[in-house]
Amino acid sequence: MFNDRRGVWARPTGAVGNVSFMSCIRFNTPAQRQAMRDHRPSMLTSEEASRLHPAPPVTESKIRRLRLLAADANPKIRESAASSFNTPEDLFVALSKDPDERVRACVARNETAPFVVLRSLANDPSERVRGFVAVNFFAPADVMRRLADDRSETVRALVSWKGALSDA
Repeated sequence: MFNDRRGVWARPTGAVGNVSFMSCIRFNTPAQRQAMRDHRPSMLTSEEASRLHPAPPVTESKIRRLRLLAADANPKIRESAASSFNTPEDLFVALSKDPDERVRACVARNETAPFVVLRSLANDPSERVRGFVAVNFFAPADVMRRLADDRSETVRALVSWKGALSDA
């Protein structure tokens, strides 16, 4: 600390005690920027990435763990079971009747949820759950027709938005 001419005590810029600080701003020359562009990795398609990093096989142990998660007292834990692509159909059915709206919403947005479950969730009392059914790209056409006349303006708007995406 030092006293400047105006009588204000200040620290020297870039230093505190014996520690100096460097700027985090990085300045690259045009040649360096071009070299980084020339040597950047190529982007993989999702199929190429899937071949390079395959998902592990679904085992009985994994299914047992999902069953334990689905029965947990904590709704956040049940949400993780409802969000899994490996959840068995009977668990989807049970989780679609969960008292917690957030758990049912996770089932509704899961792309692997069976059609019968999505059909039942299209009648859910929660606007949020019905909205997630509406934006699930695997919801059957009869469910989408039903949701197009939903009592909620938000759900109807989501059905319309999804329809516009498929028309584009």
